[in-house]
Amino acid sequence: MMARDDAPQHFDVIVVGAGISGIGAGYYLQKNCPDKSYAILENRESFGGTWDLFRYPGIRSDSDMFTLGFAFKPWTEQKAIADGPSILNYLDETATEYGIHEKIRYRHNVKSASWSSENACWTVDVEAGENAEPRQYTCNFLYMCSGYYNYESGYTPDWNGLGDFEGQIVHPQHWPQDLDYAGKEVLVIGSGATAVTLVPAMLDSENPAGHVTMLQRSPTYMVSRPGTDAFANRLRKILPNKMAYTLIRWRNVLAQKFIFGRARNNPEKVRKFLLDAVREELGPNYDVDTHFTPSYNPWEQRLCLVPDSDFFNSVKAGKASVVTDHIDRFTKTGLQLQSGEELAADIIVTATGLDLQMAGGIQVEVDGKPINFHDTITYKAMMFSDVPNFAISFGYTNASWTLRADLTNEYVCRLLNHMEKTQTEIATPRLPKDDVIERRPWVDFSSGYFKRAENKLPAQGHKGVWKNLQNYTKDIRALKYGEIADEAMEFRNRSQTASTKAEETTAIAAE
Repeated sequence: MMARDDAPQHFDVIVVGAGISGIGAGYYLQKNCPDKSYAILENRESFGGTWDLFRYPGIRSDSDMFTLGFAFKPWTEQKAIADGPSILNYLDETATEYGIHEKIRYRHNVKSASWSSENACWTVDVEAGENAEPRQYTCNFLYMCSGYYNYESGYTPDWNGLGDFEGQIVHPQHWPQDLDYAGKEVLVIGSGATAVTLVPAMLDSENPAGHVTMLQRSPTYMVSRPGTDAFANRLRKILPNKMAYTLIRWRNVLAQKFIFGRARNNPEKVRKFLLDAVREELGPNYDVDTHFTPSYNPWEQRLCLVPDSDFFNSVKAGKASVVTDHIDRFTKTGLQLQSGEELAADIIVTATGLDLQMAGGIQVEVDGKPINFHDTITYKAMMFSDVPNFAISFGYTNASWTLRADLTNEYVCRLLNHMEKTQTEIATPRLPKDDVIERRPWVDFSSGYFKRAENKLPAQGHKGVWKNLQNYTKDIRALKYGEIADEAMEFRNRSQTASTKAEETTAIAAE
């Protein structure tokens, strides 16, 4: 129930989330659907999503900004691997330039959404402001740009003796801005991008840690890359910004696609190349086999990017160390490992990953029936079987997030324009009745945060529009130029829905 007397405010499109996906959605809606009204509902007090939430030392992208940046807004900074504040500034520039800030409603926590086929609209329930005031909005199309993880809390395993540790325990998702680690023994648990970023950053600050140890259960593939792209910076001196940006973007897209393809087709060769590069970084006496040789093949999980070899330099200098072992329990002064070794620490950082969730974790109903996304199969990796006028933005696992987000934004606009042109109100992906679509894991990735969330994620199909391609060039053909009115998308009007219900009622009565 609403706490106010006024009717829900209505928009053609409601976008949930004002991060990189939501700001991009605002641009494309204004450009491609100028007659559509829209609002962006953001739970937090500021825009930026991930790049505003995470404040730990060294926070940066693990993708180059020529592909993480928007297709329509050239990245003009010198560094190709950008820090969080620079990315946030880029998003601010974009939102300011295109008037998107005015569309964002902050402190709007979307709790649930209910679809009515009879009215051809969504009713969106929100808690607004400091007092979580109940509020409702309605829209014809609901577009979730809320990311893929729980913003309220990260993932922390249930370790033995966690409460026994007398030092400070910090999760990177909730980094205290006044954390004093100067001269202290810091233990970072984890081996992903966050851990690899934190280790050198805590050592290169004005008040560096005394020593940082990275404790991992198993190694991750790492690759060093210059933080600046010399070729890109030279090219931008002789070509207009937009032209240079497009060329660099495509060069990086194709290079990444080539490397990913080689990793899948010839994993042993790529594995040797990556490990040889680590040996060259750390020298012949370092135990690369134990600490940097994963049990899986390259690109079964994301590669860890090491800009300008900063992580390797910290290890070589003896300021940082890597331990590969399992935790037995926390102690008063640190950790007891299963090997019997003890690690002392003043501060423990649990860089143990994210808690994945679909569609911002909101409750969704269609005509009174609760939707469990795990039971659905995704259409073009952005809509869900039997869920009308509803899409999500979910980036690539094997490339930059924004490459896919841009394409999804364009497709949503194409779909909306097709519905307006054909004067239809409801677009629903429907599984074929005369064919079986096999359920397969939505993303072919072995990372822990995907495995932990298997019961939350939808499935993909084994063919056609039900397959999650995870391939930028194929997605361009499918999303930017592919047919909108295909065999899987059902278009209807609310009058047809009413007439179908009447026929069903008559048939039941006759029985």
